[in-house]
Amino acid sequence: MIATTRCYKQFMTLLLAAVLSPSIGWIIPAIAEDTSDTRPPSKQPPNVILIFIDDLGYGDVGFNGATGPRTPHLDTMARNGMRFTDFYVGCPVCSGSRTALLTGTHYQRLNMDAVLFPHSQQGLHPDEVTIAEMLRAIGYRTSCVGKWHLGHLPPCLPTMQGFDSYYGIPYSNDMWIDPANKLSEKIILREGVTLDQLKKGQKHMNWVPLMRDEEIIEYPADQTTLTKRYTEEAVRFIEAAKEDPFFLYLPHTMVHLPLAVSKKFAGRTDRLIWDAIEEVDWSVGQITEAVHRAGLDTKTLIIFTSDNGAAVGSSLPLRSRKGSVYDGGIREPTVMQWKGKIPPGSICREVAASVDLLPTLAFIARAKLPAHPIDGHNIWPLMEGKQNVKSPHDTYCLLHGPGTVRSGKWKYYPWQEGTRHEDRPRKLKHLSEHPVQLYDTLADIGETTNLAEQYPKVVERLQAAFENHQADLNANQRPAANLQRPEGSLSPSRPR
Repeated sequence: MIATTRCYKQFMTLLLAAVLSPSIGWIIPAIAEDTSDTRPPSKQPPNVILIFIDDLGYGDVGFNGATGPRTPHLDTMARNGMRFTDFYVGCPVCSGSRTALLTGTHYQRLNMDAVLFPHSQQGLHPDEVTIAEMLRAIGYRTSCVGKWHLGHLPPCLPTMQGFDSYYGIPYSNDMWIDPANKLSEKIILREGVTLDQLKKGQKHMNWVPLMRDEEIIEYPADQTTLTKRYTEEAVRFIEAAKEDPFFLYLPHTMVHLPLAVSKKFAGRTDRLIWDAIEEVDWSVGQITEAVHRAGLDTKTLIIFTSDNGAAVGSSLPLRSRKGSVYDGGIREPTVMQWKGKIPPGSICREVAASVDLLPTLAFIARAKLPAHPIDGHNIWPLMEGKQNVKSPHDTYCLLHGPGTVRSGKWKYYPWQEGTRHEDRPRKLKHLSEHPVQLYDTLADIGETTNLAEQYPKVVERLQAAFENHQADLNANQRPAANLQRPEGSLSPSRPR
């Protein structure tokens, strides 16, 4: 969107206004973005498949150099599409990342918690517009298959947030059941659990419910078959919806702890995490094959990325991992494929982010953007491989934890190295004593050499951007939704 002089001047005008006025901040209404000089790539809205892996690290895939797990299907996607080397998510943990992905808006602006639990009292507000709601409004069939984690009770369930159907677990697989959830009359009970025990509030860590639409259909879910069953459900949806434009959101439960794989993938490698990664890769292959079998290759955009950095696997060569705002926690393995539209074997090295997907899909599908401001930008000019196109993010700011700013090659942290426990480098012998951190991510992808002292003007500019973004989020917040618990329902508190 800034590929033309006119768009660039408009962006810089808004940018200058944001810097000069804390009351305006970085909030730029998406409806004001000018895409008039770039036409949507297709006359007909494409199908969209968004595959979102849990806790998959930057170094867990072959196209990023992984040598442990084998990911042939993802590597094929990279050869057939575009690999993004600098793609960021909106949070280094679960719920915040999913909020940013589906709404195009930073989770703090929506008063969402970074991680929701079965005893959480709030979720994503139904007034917020998700990708599913936006696309369903123009005739898309929509389905969510996998981990939701944006509110497990009304009014926050997937079927209340734009999805025609839902099949999956409502939060992370290391959690427990909330007795307030509705039980299906045909519920399958496992591990010796009886219906009477369940109605009396039986709870157990790592035992989570499997839901269809708004009811629990299995408890506890057989986690060894989740990846397989999600994939089968997704393929059925593709086959059933192939005559209409569809949006399939496939947020896998794996490779989040506790790890589990089906019999076919058990013991394929000498590490369970690699087994789980290989099964997720198999799932990608099943999805792309279903698209090909249905004759939809030229009509389908497939996006693959992860919600945050590795918890068990590898975020190398990036620094740190899940939970951190160093790149290992928020810079994700990402590839996009659309035959005939995205150049095969291409690489995008510009900064892009998960918040950009909603406005990008709005542009591609000719859908109406939300009336309220969002934080993302249209990145189609990057995706189509135009020459000399730059990132729409002059600065990309995150306020999770101690916060960070990415701008071009620079990564800035407004805090001293080593003062945050989860961000302490494990192998560096020397910690900088400078009060802030600045790294050149091109020359130093592992963020090992603090350059803040050498580049004070860069520090000053990025510190101002960080403070301005912080002021904007504080001044322009929207509410989360209160979960509706049935009267008399038992406590959802964490089991011992």
